[in-house]
Amino acid sequence: MSGQRDDTAVCVDGVDVPATIGQSLAGALHDAGIRFLRRNLVTDEPRAPFCGMGVCFECEVLVDGRLHRACQVHVRPGMVVSTGREHDDER
Repeated sequence: MSGQRDDTAVCVDGVDVPATIGQSLAGALHDAGIRFLRRNLVTDEPRAPFCGMGVCFECEVLVDGRLHRACQVHVRPGMVVSTGREHDDER
């Protein structure tokens, strides 16, 4: 391994977020200061990655128009992510 990082940006709710190719999407969002990804449909409470291995479904987001768990998706150039939180002031 060369130790070089392959940096890119991921478009999250219309905003470019720096990330490293191959990094988990959940990790990239956390590194960018995005602490929760959606709200509970019943209680409206903020939800964030919890288990980090795809079991809890708390980190579901739309990636290129398809529903995915952010902890299970690796960053690649050109990704478009929607959390459904475009108008939410809380990070």
